[in-house]
Amino acid sequence: MRYESDPRLNTKTLSLRNYLVIFLAIVFVCSFCTGIYIIQYDTDGNTADKVYTFLPSLAYILFISTVVLFLFAMIHNHVIMQPVRRLSEATRKVTQGDFSVIIPPLRRDGKKDEFELLYEDFNAMTAELASTEMLKKDFIANVSHELKTPLAVIQNYATILQSNELNESEQREYAAKIADAADRLSILVSNILQISRLENQKIAVSSKPYNLSEQLCRCALGFEQVWEEKEISFETDLDQNIIVGSDEELLDIVWNNLISNALKFTPQGGTVSITAKREDNRAVVTVNDTGCGMDSKEKRHIFDKFYQADPSRATKGNGLGLAMVKEILILTDGSIFVDSKPGEGSSFRVSIPLQYGAAKNAVL
Repeated sequence: MRYESDPRLNTKTLSLRNYLVIFLAIVFVCSFCTGIYIIQYDTDGNTADKVYTFLPSLAYILFISTVVLFLFAMIHNHVIMQPVRRLSEATRKVTQGDFSVIIPPLRRDGKKDEFELLYEDFNAMTAELASTEMLKKDFIANVSHELKTPLAVIQNYATILQSNELNESEQREYAAKIADAADRLSILVSNILQISRLENQKIAVSSKPYNLSEQLCRCALGFEQVWEEKEISFETDLDQNIIVGSDEELLDIVWNNLISNALKFTPQGGTVSITAKREDNRAVVTVNDTGCGMDSKEKRHIFDKFYQADPSRATKGNGLGLAMVKEILILTDGSIFVDSKPGEGSSFRVSIPLQYGAAKNAVL
């Protein structure tokens, strides 16, 4: 692989002065060693003879010093500096936005020295940057799509409302559709801002004791109209004595999203259940449904922003709910586990500490 010289370079690692100093040092060392040898082993000659003996050797010393300096320069430029140049070239490509750069290993014996470890860490960094860049592009594309839909609805119905041929009933209907699209747009923007604040940890988590079961009942009752319209059997099994010390407002978002999803994906006449119990020093809340379920691929992505496991049935929502659930549970030292099979429904098991401040758990 050929590496181009960086145009920003205006000097060398070792300048001419450095090479001159090295050359004089080599000459001095060689001359000193030669002089010591002549003094020790030529004991019969006088000082003048020893000087005349040393002078012819000076030419050899200069020649050897030149050869040694040349070899040192070759080793420095082609051996010592080569790994640095490879890393410099790769880094420059990354700064230009190319995150596909991979530095191949220098050694062929499979062993790892300091440079090999540095290259390995660099390749891991570029892979992570490439993944982040892809997520950013997907996020922008998804936001653009989600914004475009309600805006198009608002624009189309607003144009129709300008017609003088509409009766009063049609005008109310179209105005209601505009209001509904505006509500969706408002919720989307609010959710995007909320998840951005959660990801950047700009939300201060407050900790105060409250009754978890009462909170779950309050959140569930907020969806009473939904389960009655779909004739869903809503079951609860809650330990009434669970007191947790956490952020009640943030956990409201968690329970509302989980209950909303369970009701949304459960068919007419299905069952949704909520259980809450104490396990050691944690409270465990499980939300079960008898909906469409998910396969292993869908389960891996349900916490991704804008991901909808069943787009054909997700008539409402924008795929940000579970992403917010994940971020909130990270902030509150919670964890979540998903068990789901296609056609058999889903079960979301949330574990939160009874007292906020325990070691954080990964979201599974």
